[in-house]
Amino acid sequence: MVKTWKRVFLGGLICLSSQGSLAEAGQGEAFTQSGGSTIEEVLVTAQSSILSKLGGSGSFTVLDKTEIEAVAATHPQELLNRVAGVWVNRGSGQEHLTAMRSAVYTGSGACGEFLLLEDGIPIRPHGFCNINNLFELNTEQAALVEVLRGPASAELGGNALHGAVNVVTPVPRQTRLGLEIGPHDFHRVNVSAGTTLGAHQLGLSVVSSNTQGYRDATGYGQQKIHLSHLTRTSGWSVKNQVTATLLNQETGGYVGGFEAFDDPQLRRSNPNPEAYRDAWSLRLNSELTRGALTLKPYLRRSKMQFLQHFLPGQPLENNDQSSGGLLANYRLQGQGLTADLGAQVELMSGALREFQAGPTTGSPFLVETRPSGLHYDYDVDSLLFAGFYNLSWTLAEDLRLQHSLRLEHLSYDYTNHHIDGDTRDDGSVCGMGGCLYTRPGSREDDFSNLGARVAIERDIGSGLAYISASQGFRPPQVTELYRLRGGQTIADLNSEDLTAVEAGFKRSGVALAIFAEKTRNYIFRDSEAYNVSDGRTRSYGAEFSGSWALGRHEFSVASTYARHQYDFDREVTGRETVVNGNDMDSAPRFIGQARWHMQVSDALTQELEVNRVGAYYLNAANTAKYDGHYAVNWRMQWQLNERTELSLRVINLLDERYADRADFAFGGYRYFPAMPRQVYFGARMTLD
Repeated sequence: MVKTWKRVFLGGLICLSSQGSLAEAGQGEAFTQSGGSTIEEVLVTAQSSILSKLGGSGSFTVLDKTEIEAVAATHPQELLNRVAGVWVNRGSGQEHLTAMRSAVYTGSGACGEFLLLEDGIPIRPHGFCNINNLFELNTEQAALVEVLRGPASAELGGNALHGAVNVVTPVPRQTRLGLEIGPHDFHRVNVSAGTTLGAHQLGLSVVSSNTQGYRDATGYGQQKIHLSHLTRTSGWSVKNQVTATLLNQETGGYVGGFEAFDDPQLRRSNPNPEAYRDAWSLRLNSELTRGALTLKPYLRRSKMQFLQHFLPGQPLENNDQSSGGLLANYRLQGQGLTADLGAQVELMSGALREFQAGPTTGSPFLVETRPSGLHYDYDVDSLLFAGFYNLSWTLAEDLRLQHSLRLEHLSYDYTNHHIDGDTRDDGSVCGMGGCLYTRPGSREDDFSNLGARVAIERDIGSGLAYISASQGFRPPQVTELYRLRGGQTIADLNSEDLTAVEAGFKRSGVALAIFAEKTRNYIFRDSEAYNVSDGRTRSYGAEFSGSWALGRHEFSVASTYARHQYDFDREVTGRETVVNGNDMDSAPRFIGQARWHMQVSDALTQELEVNRVGAYYLNAANTAKYDGHYAVNWRMQWQLNERTELSLRVINLLDERYADRADFAFGGYRYFPAMPRQVYFGARMTLD
């Protein structure tokens, strides 16, 4: 939708709303529509956003509260795939794999390719990410979701190699209740409330979702709660927050066989009904602003247990982390120059334990090399120091220079609590070349990295043209360094490094970007199952997004054409061969979405959405392929009265049979089948 953005600076606070024409108000007053009816205020703080660090240049998209509520995503995929250059593959339940201006990455440290933040603070410590981390973000009740494509390490630090997603949390001002029901016993309750007690604004947001799942034994229960406190004291603007999430999930595995997603019985089956994932997270943070200074202290804790059903023997993994840190930022403003100077320090203590209860079944090789018992048991302490600056320099009335630089040092102190090497847990030696699972001896590692970005932007009429060059990085993750296989005793890895150039133009809701990227020190498993970092990739492509209003109608497009290719030759794990110039697997050249939004009447709106995922290769040799698919969704919202809104959503309107994710492994095709047509009914009520 076409939206009017207004910002009101309130002693370091920003009130943002996308509800159309809004009246500006002071702190503690409600925004009102031109017609006079009270609506919910969306109140966030200035430093919650990550976009101010970029200036006007770069590829970023903001999904506002109106759009978030209209989409009403049951999985973050439905929301994020509306953004050009982003492709989230839905797995079982709330699991997923992500691509942002990249191929889909699946390795043990693949989650390090993208940075996920809440109010500008990473939700996980450096080096201890989780590939399914999106379920720890409360996207359902966000005030804004900011999506940045391309390397952002200079602005945000390691792991923002290919992009970043930042969820900006609200401080509710009204009491609202949302109820929703759908197929397969899906039901969701959404509650938000706020009150003012003297100089203190308090907010509560809660969402609870449950379903039995479309496929056999794929149900889940998920709860998220967010508490917020906003005040001013001794000249400081203060925002305190607590976020907690809980996920209990039965997990479905791939269904095997060529185009198995099209088989009525197979697509509902689950070859791994015993699999599960239980996870919880807790985050506490504050944002304190006084004049030009902002301090953001934070604490995090998470724990997860899941059955690795995708491995022979199905070992059980337990991992947990406790971490905390401080982000500091000081803004200097002079004639034609704005400079943000900052620093970050972070401490983490994490642990991982993997235990296999029963014997491995299958071939004699698998039985011999994958023994039961304890595979891994280690702790890792880490320490991060970083210093950075972001500069915006006005060279002429219509010409600006943007420059960012970040120096980051990350150290790991790893302690192995099991037997060093690749023995069984009783110390005996496996035959046929040794046990698969290898434990390096206790050691320390450290990584120093530099991220940089420079951009020139120029106003051209009512538009903006820019060109930028960026250097991104991500350090090796804990699992890549210390969860080894095949007899590898030391993983001597370098940080991945990405260089990108981009040129773009933006005007009146239309954005075009052309980019080229090259990655060095790409981390992968070689043919001996060793973790190595001597791979290279290259990418180039174009992204386009636009929105056009015509009377009561609005038409929107978000599309990407890109090539993501290997830039080296090598035999890799799984008996695959990487060939220079081949497309990376799980990297469709085209992804896109088109939407038609119509204001049917003053109280009724509808949206028709068409998604296209182009064909893509499923293996490094480019011999197995998925032909791609179309999917159509439809949404309707009816404002019954000032306090009540009803909604109807039909996902996969045409009941197409396709794969949310296709793969080729162990000599065969396998898929996560997409759900058939789904109809959801919802109601949102304002209670005060």
